[in-house]
Amino acid sequence: MMTSKIIFFAAVSAATLAVILLAVVSPLPKKSQSTRSRPWLALSLYMQPPHLPNPRREATLHANSAFIFQHKLTEGPKNTSRVIGKARGFIVPIEHSALSAFNIIYLTLDTPEYSGSLSVEAKQVGHGTREELTVVGGTGSFAFARGLAVLSQAEGPSLADAAYHLTLRLRFPGAIPG
Repeated sequence: MMTSKIIFFAAVSAATLAVILLAVVSPLPKKSQSTRSRPWLALSLYMQPPHLPNPRREATLHANSAFIFQHKLTEGPKNTSRVIGKARGFIVPIEHSALSAFNIIYLTLDTPEYSGSLSVEAKQVGHGTREELTVVGGTGSFAFARGLAVLSQAEGPSLADAAYHLTLRLRFPGAIPG
């Protein structure tokens, strides 16, 4: 009986000593220069419309349909600019209006500096040349990002061929929630 108490005490003491030694001897984590170390990040991208053989000039939304799109993301306004990702999205119209309570753009970027995705939500879509959207989250280099996305019509040879300029202003939390 006494031997089992001594063994138990020795095991508890050894475990406590191991925890203390690991805390004292373990190296401190290195500070990374990731996007989390910066409070704000500004990006400028271009969404290129797909080039179809017979492009439709106008898309008509019906109350029982959804509009789904996929565009290339490029560094510059020309469709020959370097492709750095994709923009995918959908619009679910409400009744007889193109306005929706659920409009999402999902951006995926893969560059030497950034690799990850961003979710952008449009709560109120108008028919103007400039739209302000809300960044509601991200993954990878953009984990926990929040901010503003401004979408505007870029200059192009024709309205059907024009790219959209997407300006992102992102902020990152100081600490990752646990």
